[in-house]
Amino acid sequence: MAALLLLTSPFSALAQDVELRSLDGSIELSGTLIGFDGEFYRVDTIFGPLTVSAQGVSCRGPGCPDLQNFVAELRFAGAPLIATQLFPALIERFAADRGMIVRRQVLAENRSLFALVREADDTLAARFYVTASSSDAGLEALIARDTDVALTLRQPGGEERAAAEAADQGDLSLVARSRVLALDALVPLVAPGNPVDALSLEDLARIFAGEVTNWQDLGGPDAPMALHLMTAASGPGQDVAARILAPFDLTASPAVIRHENPADLADAVAQDPFAIGIGAFSQAGNALTLPLRGVCGFSQAATPDSIKSEDYPLTAPLLMVLPARRMPLLVRDFMRFFESAEADRVIRRLGFVNHAITSLPLSEQGTRLANAVAAAGDEIGLEELQGLVGALSGTERLSPTFRFEEGTTELDAQSLAAVSRLARAIERGAFDGRELIFVGFSDGQGRASANLSLSRGRAEAVRLAIMDAASEGDLNRVRLRVAGFGEAMPMACDDTAAGRAVNRRVEVWLR
Repeated sequence: MAALLLLTSPFSALAQDVELRSLDGSIELSGTLIGFDGEFYRVDTIFGPLTVSAQGVSCRGPGCPDLQNFVAELRFAGAPLIATQLFPALIERFAADRGMIVRRQVLAENRSLFALVREADDTLAARFYVTASSSDAGLEALIARDTDVALTLRQPGGEERAAAEAADQGDLSLVARSRVLALDALVPLVAPGNPVDALSLEDLARIFAGEVTNWQDLGGPDAPMALHLMTAASGPGQDVAARILAPFDLTASPAVIRHENPADLADAVAQDPFAIGIGAFSQAGNALTLPLRGVCGFSQAATPDSIKSEDYPLTAPLLMVLPARRMPLLVRDFMRFFESAEADRVIRRLGFVNHAITSLPLSEQGTRLANAVAAAGDEIGLEELQGLVGALSGTERLSPTFRFEEGTTELDAQSLAAVSRLARAIERGAFDGRELIFVGFSDGQGRASANLSLSRGRAEAVRLAIMDAASEGDLNRVRLRVAGFGEAMPMACDDTAAGRAVNRRVEVWLR
């Protein structure tokens, strides 16, 4: 029986006629069943698609699902880094946490079925089909309805968003359509012992475009560089092209050695004293990770804290792009599980960065304050900096940080995950009797007075988003207030788009 349960194809009961009748018999609704999530029927009727609660109706017809033995089914496809490394461990931990065991079947070289079975009665609760392909292929399958969730190392591009709209798959650019599983980062890698201690984004662009070919040009030995990147079609490969090369109107040199696996890239770099690569923070291996340096003198290393807060400019979230429909209850539980301490431990054990909330007192942030003083321009004087330090005296910065597109108050996907994580902590009473200060900052573009106003507006937008998300908590037990300091404390140089994006933020400080 278990084998039969495992091999049954998904969604076989859908697209069949059903008749829904209210329990008192006064209302009847007929149509084609196009979905059932264990709680609600989704029926295509003469009035269009309708969603009806299963609790208030009886169902008749060949398409009616078994309410008592409903099995949640979902298909995931995309980046192998997620599909083969992160996802199986999260599924195992989720199942164990809910009294279930996982029976895994390899259906093809790159496709597995994870059957979640209740230990108490050996009944099947869910089937998760996971296909390891690529970020491109996962998004393509989502648009074509060949998968339900795309696993990707990048956001959907313009052509993919247009294709989704044309296929009646909704707007993939909406932050609600993305869920951040974990965090990683693109990092410059060199062999241990390499004397170069930091590189700028422009340095990296010129190196991998083939314009800088000798370490001597960067203060190193007189030796040619060996260049290593991930394959051009991979999520990290596309990220390098879009975030490092494209801003300087450059493309990758044909001399670049390409890798399918970030661990292989790191190994190749570590074994060659004259190699340089752009790899993954999570899989740096024995290679040395270099900080990023701006022309204004700021330097930012990739660390769990700087990646979690997006202070490091090449943070790379591991994403799920979701369907424009309601998913089964158990699947929604699985999505919420990503915010749990159990999931955080799995993510950290695998080398990725989780969203667990951490803190750092103001007294331990001397480098940030020194940078703020050094970068203060004509419109930011000592009085503004003194006001900033005075307002935050005795506080500690929490890791959730919220970032925006230029000139907007629209949160990105990683910030949306931070909203949810902070809201759940408020609901649990983690900050009862304390004060949370949402502190807005801007980049240095435009007038300082306008940036000050924009930073306050962004801080207020985040405060309202947190209040809305923490609807089940007692907000009378924690004080939420806002402050804005415009361009007074930059985290990165304003000379690049990446640096300006880092500076446009709202931080959370706890008193």
